[in-house]
This record gives sequence, structure tokens and C-alpha cells, in this order.
Amino acid sequence: MPILMTLGVAVLSIFKTIEPTGDALALSGPPFTHELLDQVLSEYVDDAGRVDDRGLREDDPDRLAAYYDLIATYSPDSHPQLFPGMEERLAYWINAYNAATLAAVLSEYPIASVSEVKPPRLLFFAPDKSGFFYFRKLLFGGESYNLYNLENEVIRGRFTEPRIHFAINCASNGCPRLPRYAFTADQLEYQLEAETRKFINEPRNLRIDHEQKILHLSSILTWYEEDYLAWYREKYPEQNANLANYLKLYADQSRIAELDRAIEYEIQAIPYDWGLNDRALTAP
Repeated sequence: MPILMTLGVAVLSIFKTIEPTGDALALSGPPFTHELLDQVLSEYVDDAGRVDDRGLREDDPDRLAAYYDLIATYSPDSHPQLFPGMEERLAYWINAYNAATLAAVLSEYPIASVSEVKPPRLLFFAPDKSGFFYFRKLLFGGESYNLYNLENEVIRGRFTEPRIHFAINCASNGCPRLPRYAFTADQLEYQLEAETRKFINEPRNLRIDHEQKILHLSSILTWYEEDYLAWYREKYPEQNANLANYLKLYADQSRIAELDRAIEYEIQAIPYDWGLNDRALTAP
């Protein structure tokens, strides 16, 4: 076998695909249902966004598996007739990301962090956390994506909606709280708004030090700064596009004056907590 072909086979083999059971329900027309995911989230996620991973894996794996079967078989790309509008498509991809992350965690459980999922030994030099986000692949409408490409090529690439960063959950404590419900087309605007306000108004994600003139922000706000500012420039072209002004759109009334004072402050990212948002690990 030629050496390049050998290398190609080796590279393909380093990706682990999380396979569905192949028992997806037959769907012929809209709406695509997220009811199974909604049930899982309402029963196995608490109000702090912590997941009962052990209970979900050992006591009730079938409902998440059945939902994964659905998203592995159907997507807006493979069956566009099931997703006639932008809201249907975006709700699908947000739910698909969150469900796929849960499935990926359970396939590796027990772990204390997604950082524990290592890349193949051959690629020991690969970036930290690439084992979980890059070298694990999942199926969506018959097409395989890793979580990195699902977020950056599909969700961010197709939708100019920065609030998705407060809706998708990467199974870590630094993430937005995983909601206890699935996103739906008819409630999407309300849900995105609610999750954005919830995230931005948590002290863990936004702290202002007026004495030192520092605006401490979650890394989610600094990593994707250009997403927020590009949207802000288009929406408010006459305003100064900066993170403080973007945050003011969602901040509680009591914090708006503080953010006004912080417009020129230095921004520092709050260290990200990659610990697993597992109830057994994070419960008081």
C-alpha cells in the first residue's frame, strides 16, 4: 500500500464516531419534534444547569439515544421539508449540539472534565481538549461533524445570531447553564433572550472593578467578541460598537450605569472552568 494511502487510513481511523442505534422514528412532514430531548433535560438537569450524568447513563439512556437517532437521521440539510423556516433550523442545530455533547460525555463517562478525553497518541501534540471537540464525531442527517465544526461551520457559519453562544452548552462549568428545556421554533426568540440575560447577569460572567478600572468578562464574551460586535454594528450603526455597549442591551437595569462607567476599562477574561457540569461533581 502506498505510504500516502497508509497515512490516510491512519488519519481516518483516529476519529471516533458515536453511532446511533439506527431506530429513528419515521417522519414525513413538519414539525420535527424535540420532545424527547425536552423530557431528558427537564428530568436530568437541575436549575443550576448541572446534569445527572450517572443517572442518565445508567438509569435512563434510551430517551437520549432515541433523540440522537432522530438527529442522526434527519437534519435541515438532509430533510429541508421538515425545517421550513430559519427558526426551525436554528432550534434544530442548537438542540443537536446540546444533545450531541451529552451523548459524547456519556460515551466517555465517568470523566471529571472534557479535557480528560485525549487525542490519539499519534497526535500527542494536538491542542488541549481536541480529543473531545475534534476527534469525536457525531451524525446529523447522515453527515458526520465534530463539535468544533458543528459550532463554527454550521451554527456560527450559517446564522448571524450571537445569542447562540448563551444557548449551546459544552458540558463544562464555564459554559452557559444548560437549560431544562429544548429550544423550539415558536419560542426561540424568547428562549434566546432569556438565556442571554441569564448569562450576562450572573456575577461569575461579568464583574466590574471600578477601582482598578477592569471589566472582568467570561471567556465566552472575549473569545467571540467579533460575533457580538459585528451584530451590534449592523443593528446600531450610529453607536460605538464595544462589548460594554453590547452587554448593556441585556444587563439588569441596576448594572447599566456601571457598564456606562466601564466603557473605557481594560477587559480581562475570567479563567474558564472546564470541570464537567456533572451534578455528582459540582453539587454543594
